[in-house]
Amino acid sequence: MSTKTPRSREMAERPLELDPDRVKRAARPPYAIIDIGSNSVRLMVYDQLGRAPMPHFNEKSLLRLGEGLAETGSIAPEGFRQAVQAVRRFRAIADAMGVTRIDAIATEAMRRASNGPALAAAIARASGLEVRILAGEEEARYATLGVVSGFFRPVGLVGDMGGGSLEVAEAIDDHVGGSWVSLPLGALPVEAMLSEGLAAAKRRVDDILRDGLKPGLSRPVFYPVGGGWRSLAKAHIEAVGAPVKVVHGYALAAPVAREFAQSIMRLSPTRLAAMPGVAARRARTLPAAALVLDRLLKRLAPERVVFSALGLREGLLYSQLTKAEQYLDPLIEGAQLIGLPLARVPDFAPALASWTADLFPGERTAEARLRVAICALSDIAWRDAPDLRAEESFRRLLQFPFIGIDHAERVFIAAAIHARYAGRPDATWLKPAASLLSPAALRRALILGRTMLLAYRFSGGVPALLAGARLRLDADSVRLEVGSAARAPDSEAVAERLRLLASAIGVKRSEIVVADDAGRPV
Repeated sequence: MSTKTPRSREMAERPLELDPDRVKRAARPPYAIIDIGSNSVRLMVYDQLGRAPMPHFNEKSLLRLGEGLAETGSIAPEGFRQAVQAVRRFRAIADAMGVTRIDAIATEAMRRASNGPALAAAIARASGLEVRILAGEEEARYATLGVVSGFFRPVGLVGDMGGGSLEVAEAIDDHVGGSWVSLPLGALPVEAMLSEGLAAAKRRVDDILRDGLKPGLSRPVFYPVGGGWRSLAKAHIEAVGAPVKVVHGYALAAPVAREFAQSIMRLSPTRLAAMPGVAARRARTLPAAALVLDRLLKRLAPERVVFSALGLREGLLYSQLTKAEQYLDPLIEGAQLIGLPLARVPDFAPALASWTADLFPGERTAEARLRVAICALSDIAWRDAPDLRAEESFRRLLQFPFIGIDHAERVFIAAAIHARYAGRPDATWLKPAASLLSPAALRRALILGRTMLLAYRFSGGVPALLAGARLRLDADSVRLEVGSAARAPDSEAVAERLRLLASAIGVKRSEIVVADDAGRPV
């Protein structure tokens, strides 16, 4: 366990601009990681090696290589054979997909097993892949970098529970803190402890945490990483009927998380497999994941728990990016990689981001990044049937695998795009997700969406026409000022969209005028 003092560094500002040219240049071949863990061997193919990687293919084989390792010190012959076969098959799949780079990594089971090096050599002979066996420190670092890559400037403790071990480290904005620990509290060893009874298992887990965690190690936010804890989050989402069915960014008060974990660790695998949200393959190890989470939260005493879908593999990917790429905002990158190729005029999105920059006086960075991302997504549904655009966009964005946002921010984005497509603010499908936003935030999303609706209508999606106009919001009126070169857009459709914006703001007067550069009517 390292006890270095985290290095002091200024938090670098993140660029919030949209760049259609960068999106065009971002076309890269798919990238793959084969992760040989204690419980499973997984192939993950990403669409590219970039700042906002999208999972392209995901498959795993549950081989339980770490089972019996404490007693024998080695991976069992059958597991050894199956691991070689799995990696050879995954290599063939990746090659068929056109993957040009594959990284193979291994964690606790191969790290501890006396025949771990022999397994690595056998895999190399069968597949041509060199397996990198990670040290505990590397595993902790990459898991934490996964959280760094998947959230907006996270600060907190990261816990990665795999099949063989638990790593705990500190995320500090854009880097990993100096303190980390690797403990033998993976799903398989804790499952073995539970076979001796829940009370005995609790005592053993508490002893290991007491001896392994540095006294006073605590932060207000704890980020759980790993398949067992993701399954726990899915089960809770279903149990409470959460309006957003996405694990990444799902947040709970720590006492709520502990209470749910305590209920799960007392259930049999049969009962767990019957629960909504619990995959049958996870039912066996879910009590172990719940027990460790409960005892770890008791020990660390955070205020909130925020689940992460990104971890070791994404951290390894992130570590290979340039510093400039790492500093790109993950939400904005993901939004423009998805939104701009779908847009009729990709250059209109950055023009729209600039045109709306003064829409909300006193806008904070956290709000600005949402607005810019929404501009990137503002033309995603133009191919859909007009009557379906608002509803379908809302439902799609509510579940889309964006990173860098929490659930409330996800709803804000979906609500704003819903308004951009003229969706009614009282539409039934907005509930219950809209309950995650305050009335002020819902109003802000409506205003932003109505502003974009107006911008597309009067400019025809032409950046030059948009740049030649300005929107003036007064206490009792809304005025669209258009340069004389563009002429006044006198259509009823434009006037109606201006009235919709006025209604969203809460004023009755709206007008369209031709104005000079100083805003004087001409």
